Amino acid sequence: MRILTFKNSLAASILLCITTTITSAQVTNTNIKQDDKFIQLLSEKRKINSSIVANERYTIQVYSGNSEGAKKTLYNCKQEYGDLDGTIIFFTPNYKVWIGNFRTKLETVRYSLNIKKKYPNMLIIKPQN
Repeated sequence: MRILTFKNSLAASILLCITTTITSAQVTNTNIKQDDKFIQLLSEKRKINSSIVANERYTIQVYSGNSEGAKKTLYNCKQEYGDLDGTIIFFTPNYKVWIGNFRTKLETVRYSLNIKKKYPNMLIIKPQN
């Protein structure tokens, strides 16, 4: 290995200092300009979302049991009642299949009359958070 002399090491250190002060690759300023209407719209959306109550809706429970049965029941419900939303909810130790998202109990009862023919153990539920 070759030992650097004082002149060579001085030149190398000066060159290193110059290159590090010149190069600054990641320094940047980002200015974001937002329209005032966007901020107003966002605040209105937050007001509306806070007034919506999620648990004021009724659903119909068509199944309560194991995971495989819940998956099969949800698949069958989506095939037969495609206009209704369906989901699987887990309450220890059972999986439950809930379909529908109804505003009033009267609307829920109308749908349940048709559903009760295929799922006689179905229940009308008003979920509580």
